Amino acid sequence: MDQKAKVALQKTATEVRKGIINAVASASSGHPGGSLSVADIMTYLYFKEMNVDPKNPKNPDRDRFVLSKGHCSPALYAALAHKGFFPVEDLLTFRQVGSYLEGHPNMDKVPGVDMSTGSLGQGISAAVGMALAGKLDKKTYRVYSVLGDGELEEGQVWEAAMAAAHYKLDNLTAFVDYNGLQIDGKISDVMNPEPIADKFKAFGWDVVAINAHDFDEIEKAVNQAKLNKGKPTMIVAHSVKGKGVSYMENQASWHGSAPKKEQADQALAELDQYLESL
Repeated sequence: MDQKAKVALQKTATEVRKGIINAVASASSGHPGGSLSVADIMTYLYFKEMNVDPKNPKNPDRDRFVLSKGHCSPALYAALAHKGFFPVEDLLTFRQVGSYLEGHPNMDKVPGVDMSTGSLGQGISAAVGMALAGKLDKKTYRVYSVLGDGELEEGQVWEAAMAAAHYKLDNLTAFVDYNGLQIDGKISDVMNPEPIADKFKAFGWDVVAINAHDFDEIEKAVNQAKLNKGKPTMIVAHSVKGKGVSYMENQASWHGSAPKKEQADQALAELDQYLESL
């Protein structure tokens, strides 16, 4: 990826992170930590990779995206808003009475949302179904999904993984947002899902490990997945929970806690400072 394209993605990802902070701060509720850790992946998919059109969000030939870790909807909403699916200003209505931007993505209310998610494990299962439908209908669209690493503790994830390999869904690319933390602390202490890469390989997936905050590595992995034949691809994306906000980074306490006004102001100032450096 050339430097100009990379800087453009870095700028967009920073705007997405600002949208995340504004949304959860306005609601005094939400999940900033895991939303921030996945912001770069969301930015790459929506602004570089996926065939989606805000003017035609239901195009039957569009690529599909499923946020399996649906509690991190602020990241999806911010990406969709900056892509043009709805006004960026609406992020300030997140989780508020009467708003269409609910705590979990709702495909019936939010333009650009392909699957309503929230109950962990069900998103990746729906993504497998979408990919299988694409195969049966002889469509060329691709399906992308993002799971949380704590989500891998759900048995349904592994049923979906087995089905994806059985049906040779090479049109399915999934990411594990591997930040190592969930609401109760380290995933290794709560219910250790390791070895993640080896497990998905054993279930019949092609597996790639990357730095979730390096656009070159994200691009290389996504391109490799598109060349893969006969297997779904799992990209194990090593990330930093709370990425981009100094006091949130690597802190499990920010899994589901919204920043107060002073904290939000500090977060936005840090992100603006990073923008200026670009």
